[in-house]
Amino acid sequence: MKTETKQTKYIFVTGGVTSSLGKGIISASLAKLLQDRGYSVTIQKLDPYLNVDPGTLNPYEHGECYVTSDGAETDLDLGHYERFLNIQTSQANNVTTGRIYQSVIERERRGDFLGKTVQVIPHITDEIKRRIKLLGNRDKYDVVITEIGGTVGDIESLPYIEAVRQLKWEMGRHCLVIHLTYVPYLAAARELKTKPTQHSVKMLLEAGVQPDVLVLRTEKKLSPEIRAKVALFCNVTVNSVIESIDVKSIYEVPLRMLEEKLDVIVLEKLGLDIGKEPELTSWRNFLEKIIHPKRKVTIALVGKYVELPDAYKSIIEALIHAGAENDTKVDINLVHSESINRKNVAEKLSNANGILVAPGFGHRGIEGKILAIQYARENNVPFFGICLGMQCAVIEFARNVLGWSDAHSTEMDDKTPHPVIDLMEEQKNILDMGGTMRLGSFPCKLKEDSKAAKAYGSELIHERHRHRYEFNSVYLESFIKAGMIPAGINPGSNLVEIVEIPEHHWFIGVQFHPEYQSTVLKPHPLFVDFVRKALTFSKEFNNQKK
Repeated sequence: MKTETKQTKYIFVTGGVTSSLGKGIISASLAKLLQDRGYSVTIQKLDPYLNVDPGTLNPYEHGECYVTSDGAETDLDLGHYERFLNIQTSQANNVTTGRIYQSVIERERRGDFLGKTVQVIPHITDEIKRRIKLLGNRDKYDVVITEIGGTVGDIESLPYIEAVRQLKWEMGRHCLVIHLTYVPYLAAARELKTKPTQHSVKMLLEAGVQPDVLVLRTEKKLSPEIRAKVALFCNVTVNSVIESIDVKSIYEVPLRMLEEKLDVIVLEKLGLDIGKEPELTSWRNFLEKIIHPKRKVTIALVGKYVELPDAYKSIIEALIHAGAENDTKVDINLVHSESINRKNVAEKLSNANGILVAPGFGHRGIEGKILAIQYARENNVPFFGICLGMQCAVIEFARNVLGWSDAHSTEMDDKTPHPVIDLMEEQKNILDMGGTMRLGSFPCKLKEDSKAAKAYGSELIHERHRHRYEFNSVYLESFIKAGMIPAGINPGSNLVEIVEIPEHHWFIGVQFHPEYQSTVLKPHPLFVDFVRKALTFSKEFNNQKK
């Protein structure tokens, strides 16, 4: 379905009162509903921090760094966008203040402004507007949803809010603002309080932006009186006050927004045809499997950022997708790799039906990861290693099977006599940290009859990478002779992308990040097969206990 005017419509999603209200989930949910009504939709995220991209940010600060197919290091919300919409995002879908200022300063250095004084208004706001309209102008989407990071009132968000004000003035009915806010419940008073929402909207109004729709996060249902009060004080119609009540799964949110008619209200305000109501049959089936699974399996996720699960957001969601595909609830046991030692490794992992060793950088927690892999290998527990997890599997095999006790990665020990993991050749002269890794989608040719090939059902795949170090092919023959094979090779560079132990129940390590390509409607085949094999091990494990 195309708009009659063929003019791209722009929806802005802002947040107030507090951070972490779920702007990304609301944006993705609305996009999903519009997509199912026949519109082509994409979402972009504007982040107000000065970093050029999230690639150099500590996961404790910002959660995982999500990587797009074209090699952009982006905010984790882009993962939600792709998982909900089953479409790929790109470099243009995530912009930071750092990138905005970098672009404007580079133009000033080139003399593009002809000696004029460069200012926040109009130069920075013009660049923000250009970035916002880029997807609509270039890819001709019907609707572009733009999530403004941060909270209204933050100093760093002001240029973005000003850009939204200008666009609303310039575009008129082709532009709409949704403001997500919070209605707290005071247990002592036994009532919901709307004052924070009123103040949040007041701050938007002071910046010259009148929200068209209000989405209220709440723990309790909103009464008609509450909705009417918010509508009166915030200058919106009552039907434009939307309830977003807490739910058990983020995948319930599109259905809640459908019940609240968020998509209908938005389409009416934008002057677009409402069309047929989305059935969301596949989505409902997926959700049913999550809520009422037939089986249960426990996966130990071993990493060094487990205090903040958002550091492994895509992996956790990929396991949920794979669980639904297997009619199985995946209980994820987050195990801190620094807490693992030789004395307690069996105790910490004995209840796991599968062990996944997560990606990361640096030496902290490495020995715990290696011990977890040794436990999985020696006890035939299904094992899945991702990026650094795969590299640790190679190190563990070299030490305990090949007998090279001093084997290591040169990332951790540049003096190791057996550098089984080494810096990629093209990385050796790079000093800058930002955006200089092997990033984006690359092809991989799978070994015929390997477990990976059987899981994919294909011999040529494309997966996304984010790393500097690789399997050192100098040692390849020694590994093959000892029982670890290269199950996937990059056809252009001959880099080893996947390792397997064929004699093991299921032991696969991948240099890439398969979690980035898992979506609700298309779970990743490696995760699906991993959970399936964990179920098989679960049956064997329970039979042994009897």
